[in-house]
Amino acid sequence: MIAILDYGSGNIRSAQRACEKTGAEVVITSDFKTALAADGLVIPGVGAFGACMKGLRAVRGEELIKERLELGRKILGICVGMQVFFAESDELFNGERTSGVGIFPQKVEKLSAPVLPHIGWSEIESKNNSGSFADLNGERFYFVHSYAVKSEVSEAANINCNYGDNFIAAIETDLITATQFHPEKSGDAGLKLINNWVASL
Repeated sequence: MIAILDYGSGNIRSAQRACEKTGAEVVITSDFKTALAADGLVIPGVGAFGACMKGLRAVRGEELIKERLELGRKILGICVGMQVFFAESDELFNGERTSGVGIFPQKVEKLSAPVLPHIGWSEIESKNNSGSFADLNGERFYFVHSYAVKSEVSEAANINCNYGDNFIAAIETDLITATQFHPEKSGDAGLKLINNWVASL
């Protein structure tokens, strides 16, 4: 079973439909025990980093992420659902920076580009021809964001992209797959990525 975490932020229905196309059983939940027990957990995310972290903490999401990783259970983070794995974001919320879950020490920074947000289709560069990103090098995915992680995440496989800056389009470890882009809005390539992830559960 795949659980999609409902914490008040995210493109939940699109993520649900995309996961259901894999044939997996999918539930939308804010219940801690259900989300902890699921074979795979999806953390969507749309909007400001600070607002997402506030919603995540309201459903014990920070604790949930850490406990799932301790238990060896996989997580897929999408857009701001990727950013929350990092230490903090430069994006201000109520005039202040917000700390993230801190699984990785890097921070989320504003892109240096003439036009923000970055909206549209961009090509990714993946040296990791395995796992969720198998056979996806050079594919185009749909992005909507102004902030991203720019420094390499040494603890993970890095999938890169460029929009004004080089930035990390996605990361993958044994337990965490996280994308700055929206696979659920990225057509066949996005569905392939989700299929690959579901097949690994």
